[in-house]
Amino acid sequence: MITTDRMAAVDANAAALGVPRKQLMESSGNAVAREVRAVVDPGAAVALVCGRGNNGGDALVAARFLKRYDVTVHLLGRPATIRTDIARENWAALEATEITTETVTDSRDFSLAAPDGDGPDVVVDAMLGSGVSGGLREPERTAAAAINATDATVIAVDVPSGIDADTGEPTGEAATDGPADPVAVDADRVVTFHDEKPGLDAAAVTVADIGIPAAAERFTGPGDLLRLDRDPDSHKGDNGEVLVVGGGPYTGAPTLSAMAALRAGADLVRVACPESVAGAVQGFSPNLIVRALPGDRVGPAHVDRVASLAAESDVTVLGPGLGGGDGAREFVREFLTGYDGRGVVDADALRVVPEVDTDADLICTPHQGELVDMGGERASDPDERAELVDEFAGGLGHTLLVKGAVDVVADGDETRLNRTGNPGMTVGGTGDVLAGTVGALAAVTEPFRAAAVGAYAVGRAGDAAAEANGAGLVATDLPDRLPEAMRDE
Repeated sequence: MITTDRMAAVDANAAALGVPRKQLMESSGNAVAREVRAVVDPGAAVALVCGRGNNGGDALVAARFLKRYDVTVHLLGRPATIRTDIARENWAALEATEITTETVTDSRDFSLAAPDGDGPDVVVDAMLGSGVSGGLREPERTAAAAINATDATVIAVDVPSGIDADTGEPTGEAATDGPADPVAVDADRVVTFHDEKPGLDAAAVTVADIGIPAAAERFTGPGDLLRLDRDPDSHKGDNGEVLVVGGGPYTGAPTLSAMAALRAGADLVRVACPESVAGAVQGFSPNLIVRALPGDRVGPAHVDRVASLAAESDVTVLGPGLGGGDGAREFVREFLTGYDGRGVVDADALRVVPEVDTDADLICTPHQGELVDMGGERASDPDERAELVDEFAGGLGHTLLVKGAVDVVADGDETRLNRTGNPGMTVGGTGDVLAGTVGALAAVTEPFRAAAVGAYAVGRAGDAAAEANGAGLVATDLPDRLPEAMRDE
C-alpha cells in the first residue's frame, strides 16, 4: 500500500536511478492496454478519454498497443496545452498513426458516441490521476457524467477521476457557479501502478508492475524532498520553531545544530545552554536566540526552565554538546519524563531514552556505537543492520536514524536506507548538523520522513563540501550548503 505523496517521491527517485518517467509511462500504457484486452475481444470499440497530464499520457501510449481495436482518443483540451513533455511526445506519436483522435475544447461538444450513434464497448478514464485536489471542472465534469451514463465497461487509469486515491472519497465540489454535488467517475476496473492505493476499494483493481526498481522505495532520493516548500501565505513561526538544548562542555555542538536548523528551514531557533558558553554561542550568529541557564552545566535544576521553553517550540533538539555525567543524565531523564512534544535526541542524551517512560515523540540519532549503548545491536551488512534497527525501533517506540556509511531510518513500521555522504563526514560536528536539520524538518513533517529527508539532505550537503574541500571538510562547511541540498530539482 502506498500513498499519493509517497508514490510521487518514488517516481522521482526512480528517475534519479536512471529509469526515466517516459519509460515508466510506456510500461503504464502497456498495462492499461492489457486490461482492455482482458475485457473485450479484438474489433471492439474503445474510447480513451485523456487529460493533458501524465495520466492522459498513459492512455495515449495505451492507444498504440490496441491496434486490433476500434480506438478513439478524446483529448480534453488543445494539444498545445498538454502539460508535460512526455505526454506531448506521446500525443505527437499518436498523431502520426491512423488512430482516430478528437480534441474537446468545449464540453458541450463532448460525446462518446461514434458517427453511427453506437457507444463504445470500453471507456478508459485517463482524465486526472492521483494527487489532484478539488472537484472536477469542465470539461472533465461533463466527460465524467457521460462516462457514468454509458453502458460500456469503464477502466480508470491509476484512480477514477474525481476520487482521492488516499481516502476513496470525492476530491471536492465543482466550481462555485456549478452544481454543489461532487462528481467522480464510477469505474468498473482500475489499473493502478507499482502498489495498491489506500482509497481504491470500490472497484476491481489491477496493480501493474511498471519497472520501478525496489531501490527507489528503499533508499532516500530527490523524491523525498518533494512538497517541502513553504506556504506562500505563511507567517513567522509557521515553518517551525526549534529549541536546541545542550552545550556546557562544548560550545560548537549546540551552535552547529542551531545553525543547521535555520538553514533547513526553521523560522525561529532558540538555544538553551549554560551561561558559561551563552556568549560564545550568541557570537556565532545574530540569527540565534540564546537563553542562558545558570552555571556551567545543564542539570536537574534547569528542567522547569527548559520545559517552559520547549512548550513554546514545535521541536526540542536534546543533547548536542551536553556532555556526560550524572547531572546531565538526570536532567534528560526528568525532562523527557514530563515532556509530551516532539524531540530529536542526540549524543550523550541517547543512552537515557530506553530508561525513560515518556509521552514524547522522539527521533533518536545514534551512530552504531551509541546504538549499542542504548541496547541495540550492530551488523556490518546493511540489510541485516536495517532489520535489527527496525526491530529495536519497534520495541523502543521511537524513530531511529542510525548513522553510518549507509544510514538506517526505522520506526518499527517503515525502514529506509540512505547512502548520501562520504568518509570525510566522520569529522566531529556533522552529527550535530544532522540533529538540527532533522529538528527543523520534524517541525513541519512526520518524524519518520523528517529523519529520512534529514539524512539525505545532510549527506548531500556533505558530498558538495567534499567536492569543494576534499579531505579538508569540516562540519561548519555543511549548514550553508543545506538550502541547495534540499532543493528537489
